[in-house]
Formats: sequence, structure tokens, C-alpha cells
Amino acid sequence: MKNPFKIYPIPALPPLFSPFCGFILAAFLITLRANALATLTVYDLRCEYLCNPEGILGSVNSRPRLSWKLESSEPNQYQTAYRIIVASSPSLLEKEQPDLWDTGKVQSDETTHIVYGGKPLPSFAECYWRVMVWDSHNRPSKWSKIAKWSTGPASIQDWGNAVWIGLDGIEKTNWLSDTWWIWHPNDPNPQVQPQKATNYFRRLIFVHPHKNVKRAIFQYAGDDMCRGWLNGSDLGARKGYRTVKYCDITYGLVPGTNVLGLTGYKWDTNRHSAGIVGSLLIEYEDGTTELIPTDERWRVWTNEVAGWLKKDFDDSSWPNAKIIGPVGMEPWGKVQAAEDRTLPARWVRKEFVVKKPISTAKVYYSGLGLSELYINGHKVGDKVLSPALSYYSNRVYYVAEDVTRYLKRGSNAIGVILGNGRFYADRSRVYAGTLNFGFPKLLLKMRIQHTDGSTTEIVSDESWKITDQGPIRANSEFDGEEYDARLEMDGWANPGFDDSKWYQAQIVSPPAGILAPQMTPPIKVIETIKPISVREVAPGIHVFDMGQNIVGWCRLKVRGPAGTTVRIRHAERLNPDGTLYMANYRGARATDLYILRGSGLEIYEPRFTYRGFRYVEIKGYPGKPTLDSIEGRVVHDDLEPTGVFTCSHPLVNKIFKAAVWGIRGNYRSIPTDCPQRDERQGWLGDRSQESIGESYLFCVAPFYRKWLYDIIDSQRPNGSIPNVAPPFWPIYTDNVTWPSTFIFVSDMLLRQYGDTHIISEIYEPAEKWINYMQQFSKNNLIDRDSYGDWCVPPEHPNLIHTKDTNRITSGALLASAYFYQNLKLMAEYATMLGKTNQATMFAGKAEALKKSFNERFLDQNKGRYDNGTATSSLLPLAFAMVPEEFRGPVFGNLVDKILNDFKGHIPTGVIGCQFLMRTLTQFGRGDIAWMILTNETYPGWGYMIKQGATTIWELWNGDTADPQMNSGNHVMLIGDLIVWMFEDLAGIRPDPEIPGFKHIIMKPTPIPGLTYVEASYKSIRGLITSRWETRGQEFTWHVTLPPNTSATVWIPSAHPNTVKINGKTLGKSTYAKLIGYRTGYTICKLGNGSYTFTSK
Repeated sequence: MKNPFKIYPIPALPPLFSPFCGFILAAFLITLRANALATLTVYDLRCEYLCNPEGILGSVNSRPRLSWKLESSEPNQYQTAYRIIVASSPSLLEKEQPDLWDTGKVQSDETTHIVYGGKPLPSFAECYWRVMVWDSHNRPSKWSKIAKWSTGPASIQDWGNAVWIGLDGIEKTNWLSDTWWIWHPNDPNPQVQPQKATNYFRRLIFVHPHKNVKRAIFQYAGDDMCRGWLNGSDLGARKGYRTVKYCDITYGLVPGTNVLGLTGYKWDTNRHSAGIVGSLLIEYEDGTTELIPTDERWRVWTNEVAGWLKKDFDDSSWPNAKIIGPVGMEPWGKVQAAEDRTLPARWVRKEFVVKKPISTAKVYYSGLGLSELYINGHKVGDKVLSPALSYYSNRVYYVAEDVTRYLKRGSNAIGVILGNGRFYADRSRVYAGTLNFGFPKLLLKMRIQHTDGSTTEIVSDESWKITDQGPIRANSEFDGEEYDARLEMDGWANPGFDDSKWYQAQIVSPPAGILAPQMTPPIKVIETIKPISVREVAPGIHVFDMGQNIVGWCRLKVRGPAGTTVRIRHAERLNPDGTLYMANYRGARATDLYILRGSGLEIYEPRFTYRGFRYVEIKGYPGKPTLDSIEGRVVHDDLEPTGVFTCSHPLVNKIFKAAVWGIRGNYRSIPTDCPQRDERQGWLGDRSQESIGESYLFCVAPFYRKWLYDIIDSQRPNGSIPNVAPPFWPIYTDNVTWPSTFIFVSDMLLRQYGDTHIISEIYEPAEKWINYMQQFSKNNLIDRDSYGDWCVPPEHPNLIHTKDTNRITSGALLASAYFYQNLKLMAEYATMLGKTNQATMFAGKAEALKKSFNERFLDQNKGRYDNGTATSSLLPLAFAMVPEEFRGPVFGNLVDKILNDFKGHIPTGVIGCQFLMRTLTQFGRGDIAWMILTNETYPGWGYMIKQGATTIWELWNGDTADPQMNSGNHVMLIGDLIVWMFEDLAGIRPDPEIPGFKHIIMKPTPIPGLTYVEASYKSIRGLITSRWETRGQEFTWHVTLPPNTSATVWIPSAHPNTVKINGKTLGKSTYAKLIGYRTGYTICKLGNGSYTFTSK
């Protein structure tokens, strides 16, 4: 990009100089300027958005992208060229002798996403790099500080002799691999076009009278629902087929004949499948087993008949069940058993000898589900809850650690603690079951480079020792951790420890997914907070108030006798009597148990669990706990904070703070919906636009890029995208709104970070989804919606969802509007990637859809869409679907709905609030957006704060609604609030035509009564600040733009003549160029630097 501004021209020569002398002086000045160092400073070097990442590159990415930022003490400074050098050692860089890549001087102003173009990088390579740039006057900068990245194992062969090890025992985690889907034979196509029905299945089984049953597990699932029976006893039901109902019936079986019963329910014929599936596994103490699957030997009837669960019932007239097909068939796919057993942690170790001096040492490992690495008694690094979550059937992550400083010559020991995480998920007993992928397991490779150039490798194999008899007796992300300090194994990760009673590690089956490097920041303990109060609510039971709803766990400090058990429970709210209110946690226990060792001061914090909470209950504490007895450990992905916002309105600042706390607390290597109850899933619909706001608060690029891979991994072969990713709850309803987030978040990464590479990666899966969804299109419209405008403010405080049809937006309208926006974005992506035919096709489909949309939904007489809900107006306005002559009436209907029907309160659910604040401001009613924000009565964000909320609720009426769905920490109702604060109130936004803040649009929105707004944002190109204030009629605005950027600046003013920049009128300024005036704003072009505008 050329600098459009003439800065620092060479002064005119005085007349007394001769032409020759003038020529010599000019040449001297030019040479002096060329030889002078630029005022540009290169800093913050990143590789794939990360600082000095280890082992990040594998087969999925062998050409990393490099970025940097610029600082300058001069205004209007631009990079005109750069030089990158990459070497295998820092010393080669210092000598300017790069052996991997030297770009030479490249004439370019680009500072982001420079693709490495040097020598092919082998596995386990060390890459050191630095950058020099040239400024607007062709002056070179100093070399940047040295940064680095390293490569990891690029293929399975690079892991050498390393194998997956663990302690699986004889248990089998999925008994549904050898069974069948069954249904009534009178239904000809239950897997395609089912009939509504309730079918009753029974089967007699025989238990050997001379054998002792060691264990008997009955598991079943149904589409829509299945209920189980044993000898007339109700075993409970499971709705949905994604996870089974798990029943331990060991003690319910009797010797001889038993009756198994299953009731299958089919109510929803919109879901085109019906059936039940299950199996009973009986294990005898003599080692023999028997598997009873659902098959044609079951009898079935369509009505409940008295006595049908009795042994002597005559079922001879009942037909045999019809086998639909084996488990794993479409449309259900693989049905995995959810586990109910709570496993202790696994402790794995190995000793080895290092015989030569060490140059460097790296460990590459994947410990599933969660793991911590120890060497010579020390924990390596400060990661927690590692590695990142993934859809383990398709991808598992490994992490890399530089362990050079932990090793020594001679005897060494390495150890890993394996937790369950989401890989082994014991969730079948609770309301919300989830997929289970197997027992914890480990793959590890240590690579030691010696000073003589040789290499020593230590790998996971059967020579390692393993035990499950350590102090972590149980661990679950949802339920908590049980820790018996009496079982601590002092020195277990040191050489010389006696592991003779440990097992030999088993070589176990590898996970199904590919191995990939974790290229997103790890989860860490980010900060520690103290409680603000403690109260004894019952004898021996104390409740602490942390003062803030946080996510993580507590660190306990305690002294007492050995064997004393301290229970630590967590909650977001209290009952009126001061005890914990836990109804909204549903099946999640959120409880840690600590059994004292009895050896002075003991400090405990869990490893393999987390939860959202504000209040902590301590029971069984020896003596009386004080405020120093616990600390709150705040835990989430270690994403770099990038944005700050504050203003003159205290309530708005509290809302902003609550939103930030909620957002950060829902970073758990995926963007979760909530952190406390038995859900904690990556629901797509919550983040469609809200993720833009997050990008101003944190550097979310690597985090959301990783989540897009999760979505791609979760996509079915036919193109269907789930509502949850990774699909721990495998919900594939083929609606439009939730899966649209896949395309919307990709657009966020393009818009905020200028990341075109991610568009090329998601394009094919996105096109596949679009094509798949086209089958549901009729007359260009698409009527596929599952959740509506979820959580519209209900008319009654006890309701979760409104029953008022005037508040409910048509699902067809929502789906069609979202699909239109998807088509538009796909047309843009296709154009960007040079796919001209596809771009034309997508654009044509979008126009046809818009035409049909307006024909069906636009009521021209009433100037509204459909029944006139706020969301039915918002989406067509936000997506530019409204014909020009109807924009005024449609927007007027939106305003009327808010001001009259909702009395200035928020009128939308999760879909509408993604676009509410920006659309109101775009059409000139930022004052209404402000009214909604600052309203202190129900419904609204202000109401939540006035009720004591310190994070944003799941429901507008979260203090009164049914406890089955009233999380106190949810992000979905934040909507576009944060992005509106930064882009509209503060006025910082990227130019969509030149994304990634290369060109910036600065346009603040003054609000009557708001006296100042201050915001800063560390963009991918550097720091952008905006601070404005009003005093009487005068508007003062301080702006900072980073080097190598420019801006179009909209200055609130009555007339251009009232505008000054740095004390000068626009006409006299060398920094700004006036380009026009629109109602209320003077518009100018501005180069980078720091400026102060005043206007009236």
C-alpha cells in the first residue's frame, strides 16, 4: 500500500544556493535519510498467532504463517518492505547467515500471515527467526528480537517405537457393537418414514442357577425414547439415541428365568427414524460371559397388555421384532455407551539413564483424556486440563514441552498422571449423558539431543509401570475429584522410587482419531481470588462467598487428623437460608472430597475437574475455617487479553465486566455454553455474532480456528453439521441457524484478523453443508429450524420459553434469513478464492431466496415481516434483505415493538440479540440501544446486575425460571453487546473491504447523558485507542492508530468548520484529508499516529 499522505518533504533550497550546490545538498540529504535507521520498531513476532510455539507443525501444516507488529514515534509511518531470516540456531541469525530461509528485501507493506517459503522443514526442527522492515522513507529498522518455533512429529512414523499404553482391564466400554436396531414389523420403513407408535418388547432370558453373576449391565436407547424393565421393575427411560441408558442389574437378576422389557416411543414424525437398540452383558465369576442383544428373538406388541412383564405371560400371539439393521447404520450412526463407573486417575512412570551431556530435550505426548507431565519430581510447565478437547473419533491432540532444564546426566524419571476428562465420561446416570471414548491412555516420545549431535529417545511402551492406586480415587469434569492424601506416593516421579507393586503398562488400542499438534494456547490457572465472606449455615457447614461467579476450582488449606474428610461443594446461588442452591447444576455434583494425610499444613487443589461457581460450601473442616482457608483459582484458556472498555455509566461498566467474566469462564479449549451444570457443550448457535465481540476482548484467532476444525471433524459424510461441536452430545437436527455459526465464525476470523487461509480451509466443508441443506429448500426458502429465537423474554417469570405467539418468530423466517446470509458469504468466499462459477451460483441463489422471502413474509400493508416480532424485523434489516422503499416502515415496526410492546426493554432471544444493538444504531437509533442497555427492570442486562449477577445469565428471568435451565453463566444472551460497545460506542471497527484492521473505520456514537467512552484494542496490527468526552456542546476525541494502517474517521460534528485536529482546522492539517459530510458527522481520511479531534 502506498502512503497517500505527503509527510516530511525535503525543504525548499534557499535562493543563495547555486543549482549545483542544491543538487549536492539534496543528494546528501537523500543519502542521509536512506542510511538513517527507521523509527519503526518490529515487535510481537508470532507464528500461527502463537508466541514461540513448540512442536506445532505436523502433517496438517508444514508451512507456518508469520506475523509481527510495528511501533513508531513518527506519525504516518508505513512499512514499504520487509526481510525475514530463519535459521536453525540463534547464532546463525546473529551473523545474518540464515540456513533455512532468507526472503531478501521484499517490497510489501504486509505484516500478517506471511507464509514460510524456505527449505522444507523436517520433523523436530528448531526454527529461529527475526524481521527487519523499511519505513515510508526507505529507512531500515533494527532487527527484531529473535523468535522461534519448532516442528513436531509430522507422521505416525515419527513417533518411532512409541505405542499407546494404559490400564484398560477386562472391561469393554461399548457393548452396543454387536446388536441391532429393532421395531414392530408392521412399520415398513421405520428408519426412513416412521409412524407414530408405542411398542412393547419382551424377552425371556435364563441365568445359570449354578453360577455366580459378577456383573450384569443392561443398556438401551431409542428414537424417540426407550424405557427398560426387569422382572416388572421400571429401570428408567432415556430420550434420544445418542447415548444409552446404563443399568447395573447385577442384583436384580434371579437364578433361572428373567423377563427383560423395552418400551419404544415414537412421537416426532418430523424426525424420520424410529427404533430401539440395546444389549445385556452378563459376566459370571468363572470368567464366562453372555451377551443378549436386541434382535428378532424379542417379541413385540403395539398395546400395553396386563401382565406383559411376568414370566408366565403368553406372548405366542406377539410377532417377532423386525431387525432394521446393525448398530452403526444410518441415520443413527454409531451409538456409544455412556459410562457410569468412576475411575481413579492412572499414574504412569519410567526410569532411564542419560549418559551424555544434554543440548536440548523435548517431550511430545498425548495423555487422554487429561494429563500432567512430571520429570524428576517436578511438574513440567503450568498447563492444566490438557490436552485440548476434540472429537476423539476423528482427532486427538498432542502437546510439546521443552524439558531440557528438568533433566540431568545420570538417573532420571518421567511420570504422567492420566485423568478421565471427556475421553472417559461417566455420565449415563445423569439427565445429560455424553459420549464415552474409552479408558485413559498415553502416547509419549522424549527426544534428547546431545552436545555431540547424537539423539536418545524414550518412548511409551510396555516397559513403563502403571497404577490406579494413587490418591486421586475418582475424577470427573462434572462431578469433581476425590483425593485421599493418605495414599500419596512420595517421590513417584523421582528415580529410585519402589514401583514393584505397580502393574506393567498395557499396550492398548489407539484412539480412532488422527494425531495433531495442539495449536491453541493451553488452559492455565489465570489468577487467584480471595473470598469476601464466610458464614456458618449449620453446625460444621460453612459457606464462602467468592464475590464473583468464576470458573475453576478452590485451593484448600487445612490442618487436622489423618482420615478427616473435607467436602467442598460449589454453587452459583444461595437458598434463602444461606445454603447452596444446586438445582440448576442438574446432574453435576461439582463436589471435591479431600481426605487428610495428617501431617501439618496440607494444601490441596484438584487436577482433573472444574466448574462455574460463586459460593463454596465446606463440610467436615477440622476446626473453624477462615477466609484464608480457601482461594478461588480462575481457570480458562490462556488467551491474550486485547481489549478494554469503560464509560461514564457505572451500570454499563458492571454489565461489561459481567460479560467478560462469563466469556472467559466459558473458554475450555472449546467455547462452551455454560461451565457449571451437566452440559458444558460447544453449542454453535451461541457464538454466531457474539464471537466478534470476544475478538475485541481476547486474541481468539487460534482458539476459534481450532473450534472450526472441531466442526469439520464432526461433519457427517453427507454434509450434515451438528448443533454441538465436538459432538459429545451428537445432535444433528439439520436446522439452519445453529450450524450457520460455522460460516459466521469463519467470517469473523477474516474480518478481524484478515485470515484468508481459514476461508480456504473451511470452504469445501461449508459448500458441502450448503449443498446438503439445499434438499430442504422449497420455492427457494428453507424451513429447517429447531430452536426458534431461543429464550425470548417470556410473559411470565416462571416460564423458560414464551407461549405468546406474538413473541414467537417463524422458524421458516429465521432459517431462510440465515441461509440467505450464508449464501452471500459463500459468494464472497468463492470470489476471494477465484471460484468464479461458484460465486455466481451462490449469488444467484441468494437473490432468488431474497425475492421469495419478501414475497412470502413481507406484509407491505403493515410494513412488517410475518407477525411483526422484533427478530422478524432485525434479520432482514441486518442482512440487507428489505426492499429500499420498505426499510423505513420495517425499522419503524421494530422501534414500535421495543418502545411500546416491550416498554424500552430487550425484545429478543438468542437469534435476535446477535444483531439488535448494531442494527438499531445503524438505522440511527443508538439512543434506543442505550435505553435497552441501561434499563434496570426485567428483561435486560441491567436487571441481571441489579439482582446481583456478576456474569450474564442463560435466561432473562434466570432468577425466577424453572431450575432445569437457569444457568447463571451463559454467553448466548450477550449477543452483539460487546461488539456494539467497541464498534459503535467507541467507534473502532475494521473496514470490511480491507479486513484485519489494515484500514480502520473510526465512527463513535455519542449518546445523550453519556459523558465519556474509552476503549483500546490490541489488533493484529497494533494498538488502536479511542477516547471521547463531551462538555456542553464540545466533543473531544483522542485517537491512536498503529503504524502501517490508515483510517476513515467519522467525527461527530454539526459542520466541518467546527472540527479541529491537534488544534488546527482540517484545512490546515497535513495529517487528515476531508472527504465529506453526512448528517452529524464530518468524514476524513487519516494516517496512523495519535490525534485529538475537537468539534461542536
